[in-house]
Amino acid sequence: MRCNLPGLGRTTGRLSAFTVLVILLVTWSGSPAQATLTITAPATANLGSHAIGDDPLSVQLATTTVTSTALVGAWTATVTSTNCTTGTGASDETIPRASLIYWSGPATATTGLPSLVSPGQPTATSAVTLAASRTAFSATTMDLDTSTVSWEPTLTVAVPTNVIVGTYTCTVTHSVA
Repeated sequence: MRCNLPGLGRTTGRLSAFTVLVILLVTWSGSPAQATLTITAPATANLGSHAIGDDPLSVQLATTTVTSTALVGAWTATVTSTNCTTGTGASDETIPRASLIYWSGPATATTGLPSLVSPGQPTATSAVTLAASRTAFSATTMDLDTSTVSWEPTLTVAVPTNVIVGTYTCTVTHSVA
């Protein structure tokens, strides 16, 4: 993620851009041996301009999709984040990952035969911080062909008032197993 906070003040300034970098990790263990899981998600997201101390920044990310092939069984997609930092990452140069709030929302599309699809956070009232790894979505499939589950998560960042102006970077990672 990137936050640009132009100027030199410690508690004043504007966030001119906040970009989310998404990394995908895919793991699978179990049978059948030919079963595969893949996950696709947006590479970046811009949260726009923001003054320090204003309401949190929020953006609905583009579609995230898990595709399972030849899988009769269950999978779980998780989401994690690093702290957002600038400069050397000193305490006044860090937006802690606990300030990042995530909710998956409901499934926006499914294909194949997923028999049970469960969003990690179906509504905004169930949003969670990314202070720890969280379940983004899970499903049980009954399809030896291809099945997919898609959702459009929302990410909100509460920018602390004690951070300095700068460009902040962090990484949000989606994985599936």
